[in-house]
Amino acid sequence: MTASLHILLVEDRDVDAELVQRELRRAEIDCRARRVDTDEDFRRELRDFAPDIVLADYSIPGFGGMEALEILQGEAPLIPLIVVTGSIDEETAAACIKAGAADYVLKTHLVRLGPAVRSALEMRNHRAERAAAEAALRANEQRFRALVEHSWDAIALFGPDGAILYGSPATTRVLGYDLAEFVGRNALDLIHPEDRDLVVGRLTEAMANPRGRVDVAARVRHKDGSWRYLEGVLTNLLDDPSVGGIVNNYRDATERRSLEQQVIQAQKMEAVGRLAGGVAHDFNNILTAIGGYTDLLLDDLPLDDPRRQDVDEIHRAADRAAALTQQLLAFSRRQVLQPKVIDLNALVSNVESLLGRLIGEDVQLATALADDAGRVRADPGQLEQVIVNLAVNARDAMPGGGRLTIETRNVDLDAAYAAEHRTVVPGPYVVIAVSDTGTGMSADTQSHMFEPFFTTKEVGKGTGLGLATVYGIVKQSGGSIWVYSELGHGTTIKVYLPRVDEPPEPLAAPPLANPERLRGTETILLVEDEPAVRAVARQILARQGYTVLEAPDGPAALAMVAGGGRVDLILTDVVMPGMSGRALADQLATRWPGVRVLYMSGYTDDAIVRHGMLEPGLAYLQKPFRPDTLVRKVREVLNHTA
Repeated sequence: MTASLHILLVEDRDVDAELVQRELRRAEIDCRARRVDTDEDFRRELRDFAPDIVLADYSIPGFGGMEALEILQGEAPLIPLIVVTGSIDEETAAACIKAGAADYVLKTHLVRLGPAVRSALEMRNHRAERAAAEAALRANEQRFRALVEHSWDAIALFGPDGAILYGSPATTRVLGYDLAEFVGRNALDLIHPEDRDLVVGRLTEAMANPRGRVDVAARVRHKDGSWRYLEGVLTNLLDDPSVGGIVNNYRDATERRSLEQQVIQAQKMEAVGRLAGGVAHDFNNILTAIGGYTDLLLDDLPLDDPRRQDVDEIHRAADRAAALTQQLLAFSRRQVLQPKVIDLNALVSNVESLLGRLIGEDVQLATALADDAGRVRADPGQLEQVIVNLAVNARDAMPGGGRLTIETRNVDLDAAYAAEHRTVVPGPYVVIAVSDTGTGMSADTQSHMFEPFFTTKEVGKGTGLGLATVYGIVKQSGGSIWVYSELGHGTTIKVYLPRVDEPPEPLAAPPLANPERLRGTETILLVEDEPAVRAVARQILARQGYTVLEAPDGPAALAMVAGGGRVDLILTDVVMPGMSGRALADQLATRWPGVRVLYMSGYTDDAIVRHGMLEPGLAYLQKPFRPDTLVRKVREVLNHTA
């Protein structure tokens, strides 16, 4: 052997101890030995000498082999003990082996001692290796148990029928159930009915693919009754005897899915909004011509002319089309707003009497306006439309009557709220909440309710633009809107608008000019690239006594006035090919300092801003406009004193 063994002899006779050591040397076992014959000495040498093996006489008075064996088993169980004795019967020898001795050797037959020591040491090594393996296994088990028990994700073990065989401690955090009430249930009983077939299909796929992995996602009932959206991976370990089931590693993705849906919804609304804004621009030009010529026809026809009825119908159809276009613009957030600082309580009070007539007698209207409700910056007309549309929608959700409540109050939305509502910026807000006791809405209806032309009403009962208009106005005003609804339990829609620390401005608009004073004799340069709009605008202004010079674009207008003369007003479209209306006005202003300019456009707020045309203080007329609107705006700009 390469290393010197430490052998501890439990022997009361020196001569016997010397015989044992001599036999070990004869057997070519290199060793160092120490002899003890008391319990105290044995324990000391066990600690200080650290023997590799113990050779103990069975029959020492007061302390013998069995006492030494008992100490070893308690303090050093891997150290083997061989009983070496002068005489022992077979029954006693068997009892020693059964008690844990590695072997026994008679002093009269010490020739067996060398092989017995070698065999005992080999046994010790095997035991040490096995003990190390078992310790490593226990450490691994503890490590993996700790990973499972402290994992943020949850782990469940299913039987082939969906029965839950095991749940990790994270189950309580994710789903609220104690493990005792979770294990033993059938997992399919917790799945949302609409998702159950999908989960069954994924389980079937997993069972057909031993050791394979299958992704699964579904709504699962929380202990509190709510639904959580869980994502997991199914692993079929039914053929693994240490597992014997289908392992599901899963996590709660409810919040992330909600945020993703918010982003998708915002992107969808933005895409539809761009389309709506583009369509609205083309309609604006068409409707300007239709409405303008209709009004000119009505002015020319006698009151008793039977054709007036047909023209009136065209007039009303044009009005409806113009209103539809404005709703599309509102949804797409591309209206030209005229914001001012508003006291929301005053605005609600102003519109309250109108709401009473709109919602009918079977709906009870109540307001709860906070005395300290702050002020917001918004277009008062558009904000009134928001309240009216929400009230009308609430009325339609209460066909048998009910209660409609409008509330205002201040709120401060913090970072935690903004984290759950991705489109919200933290800060101070004023909230308008419109609540009803109506039928409520399903989750599917809520996901589409702000989309244009989506409606749950009967054909002919609505355009599906009311809530789309609300959405657009709120978003364009820098606010956000959130819906809280449940089937059979009514709906609350909350509109959050940024709070401002400025005094409110009057809500009432200035009185209109006297129609008799709208005529004029000034010269107007009309620049418009749409022929129909240019023609009707020229006729309207000429009938009011103005001298009108018309051009289809900026370069043509510059060429027209190059010969001299002066105009009193430039009436120009904002976006034209070749040269914008702003660039044209800037060039002409160097020739005619102080010349009045009135911009008009069928494009929307966003497009005009991109072209650098919309600035505070610039006179602006949104298409489609009616003759009286054009005439009043022209007169207003001409009368304005810089």
